[in-house]
Amino acid sequence: MSSSEQEPDYRFTLANERTFLAWIRTALALIAGGVAVVQFAPAFGIAGVRHLLSVVLTAGGGVLAVLAVHRWRVVQDAMRRGADLPPTRVPAALASGIAVVALGVLVVLVIWPPTGH
Repeated sequence: MSSSEQEPDYRFTLANERTFLAWIRTALALIAGGVAVVQFAPAFGIAGVRHLLSVVLTAGGGVLAVLAVHRWRVVQDAMRRGADLPPTRVPAALASGIAVVALGVLVVLVIWPPTGH
């Protein structure tokens, strides 16, 4: 910590940590969803879709976990410097990604319904 930096009020530090933990919970939910899809969802009408969806969800969770650590660090550093908090596009990107995945799954389910085991 340089001489121009100071430790922020602990309430802001704890709020930043709670936000980080919320992102980590979301990342874990995506990873768990990826595992659940491949383990418990019936096969879709197109071969490999279930595994592709699992990979997308699991990878998305991993990427989100990395982005959560980065965001926590950037916000903490900005608070120490007394600077404005930097903008982020992660929430919009996450929401868009989930919407695209949901739309894709709905299209596949309507056009090629699941096959029985």
